[in-house]
Amino acid sequence: MQEREEMILLVLRDNTALPNVKQRIDVFSLKGMLALNSAQKDNVPVFAVKQNCTKTDIESEEDLCEFGTVCNIVDVKKNGNGISVTLEGLKRARLEDLSATAPFYKGGVIESPGKLFDVEFKHNLYKGILYKDIKEMEKLGYPVRQAVWLAFEKNSDIYTIMDLIAAGLDGLDKQEYLNEYDSELKAQKLSATLKAEVYKLNIIKDIEKKLDNSLKENQKEFLLREQIKVIKKELGDDDKEFEEMKTQIGALKASDEVKEKISKELSRLERMNISSPEYGMIRNYLDIVLALPWGVYTEDNFDLDHIRKVLDEDHYGIDKVKTRIVEAIAVKKLAGKDNKAPIICLVGPPGVGKTSIAQSIARALGKEYLHMSLGGIRDEAEIRGHRKTYIGSMPGRIMTCMSKAKTSNPLFLLDEIDKMTSDMRGDPSSAMLEVLDPNQNANFRDNYLEVPFDLSQVMFIMTANSLSTIQKPLLDRMEVIEMDGYTQDEKYEIARRYLVPKQMKQNGISEVEVEFDKGAIDKIIDDYTKESGVRELERQIAEVCRKIATKVVGGENISYRLTADNVSEYLGVEKYQGDSDIVSGEVGAVNGLAWTSVGGVTMPIEVRMLPYGSGKIVLTGSLGDVMKESAEIAVSLIKSKTKELGIDGDLFNKNDIHIHVPAGATPKDGPSAGIALATAVLSAVTGKSVKDKLAMTGEITLRGKVLPIGGLKEKTLAAQRSGIKTVIIPEQNKKDMQELPKCVLDNIDFVLADNISKVFECACGVSI
Repeated sequence: MQEREEMILLVLRDNTALPNVKQRIDVFSLKGMLALNSAQKDNVPVFAVKQNCTKTDIESEEDLCEFGTVCNIVDVKKNGNGISVTLEGLKRARLEDLSATAPFYKGGVIESPGKLFDVEFKHNLYKGILYKDIKEMEKLGYPVRQAVWLAFEKNSDIYTIMDLIAAGLDGLDKQEYLNEYDSELKAQKLSATLKAEVYKLNIIKDIEKKLDNSLKENQKEFLLREQIKVIKKELGDDDKEFEEMKTQIGALKASDEVKEKISKELSRLERMNISSPEYGMIRNYLDIVLALPWGVYTEDNFDLDHIRKVLDEDHYGIDKVKTRIVEAIAVKKLAGKDNKAPIICLVGPPGVGKTSIAQSIARALGKEYLHMSLGGIRDEAEIRGHRKTYIGSMPGRIMTCMSKAKTSNPLFLLDEIDKMTSDMRGDPSSAMLEVLDPNQNANFRDNYLEVPFDLSQVMFIMTANSLSTIQKPLLDRMEVIEMDGYTQDEKYEIARRYLVPKQMKQNGISEVEVEFDKGAIDKIIDDYTKESGVRELERQIAEVCRKIATKVVGGENISYRLTADNVSEYLGVEKYQGDSDIVSGEVGAVNGLAWTSVGGVTMPIEVRMLPYGSGKIVLTGSLGDVMKESAEIAVSLIKSKTKELGIDGDLFNKNDIHIHVPAGATPKDGPSAGIALATAVLSAVTGKSVKDKLAMTGEITLRGKVLPIGGLKEKTLAAQRSGIKTVIIPEQNKKDMQELPKCVLDNIDFVLADNISKVFECACGVSI
């Protein structure tokens, strides 16, 4: 029995070292480089063994081949991020066990030379056979290593010659050759491989002879492809790929029209020369069409209790959205495929959870989830695809996403549909009509595919910050659900239930004892954020968690409690000072309320009577046309009431009026600032101060009628965030107060006005 020897292992991923052969191998693994450095330093051989798995780290000897080669290290050179080593194979050996794994691999190795030739006759016989095979290969142009001829000249033993031939033979599985125990079987396999190579070379020679007379210099690529084609035919697998495609077409759950179109394209591909530019185009087309989920549907989960549970787990509040989703699922369960999937558009400011609610719906229903951002898309081909005849053509993004879904009834989120634009390359909004319209999308035709695809069972959900930029025909196809901003209490619950645990986990402090008390969260909401959603709130909580993580790594205590008093230690000075952006109890200054795409905001309006002029109105603050007209109407209304107000009529002839809305760099427009402008002008003219902590919204007419407005919930939430206590709204908006949160109704005193006289009386105590 051979003696076991402990050796350093050099694990090879793609190479096999053979005895009696010098070969250069590149090593890039850290353990491999450490093993070579150690062996070279101690001047000991290594055991080169091939890895038989794809693992990064070897765990046991089962992950390595049983047989390898004991090698001397001849030369080591630096090679980029690794090293290049020349190994000299000494002897065949067997790996007994893996005894160590750090900093490099070691193992028990037993020499295993294998079974030698039993008679001298066979030794000389196989040497002659191999010499004849090698000589034949050289005649056909195969590059034979010089070391092989030197071995024959020196009359080396058959074992050395066999190893040298095997090392230079590309068609031989070298590890299988090394594993073979019987030298006679080794020689037979080697000879068979050499004869197969000679056969291939003869075929190539015949091909070259047949084509030599007709080929020109610019047909080299054609020659190579024809060689591949003839070789495939000789091997018998020429039509295997086309047969697989035919099987796939037959198995499609598509209409006869679709199958006929695909079959025609496949027939064209079979008859086409592989070097033709159109070959690649048709092949790419077939790959894309066959990847689509024709008639493949997943079964939806219609358990309404489960759906409500999932939606409640992921999101706090937004009951209107949850109720609508549950209704849609209930209808779908009863109507089946007769019910077209609803096209829901979630509209609201950033950070209120429009995208995440779509992910929760997909999880609740057990649907595949697809996401496609429409922001900045201006090319119609992005939706409908390019014509197949164009160079570089491809399907539209809708069908590209569908091919990834593997099902024809996924949930498809079209994000930021209000950000689509149009230019000379077409109008993508119009292209979306065919995608979304339930009466058209059952036969949606992508320009690239040229066959109809059924999108009627896809559940489309869209998100938008504003409806004003969406085309009316497209908006008509949608069911709009508004997702308004969150109240203080809702933000607190969202932070406590979702944001704090999420950020603690993401920042690696979930195992640390950290407590955010209510006062700390409320202070972050009040003094460090000013938004309708909770995105900035999550950023502030993440910043606190990062500070705590830094302290933990620094070795400080592992218990932290955040209160309203120590939040500033983590987040610095307060960013917002409550009602710092509002005016209170001043002459000629009123708080207006405005709706924007990012939620409601307070909008102070300032008016001053200049001690000179001729009654000219000066407007500043980047006002839009609508607000400019509102300002002129407000001034005209006050001028018409000079007698009732006891104002000198010449006041407007001798003084200019300057109306300014702060933050001049921000454009402002909209039909809801009329009563605020009129009140500010009244206050400036009469010298009466406006009531403290009061805001208002509404438009007026020249007769003094107060007109209704939109976005009441967002505006009143902004008023609550700014500390407003009284809000004047149009009387016609009384019906909208039913949708206001309880905290808004409890903390704000609403005054309903149908005429400007009531506004003046409430705001300035002036009766007309």
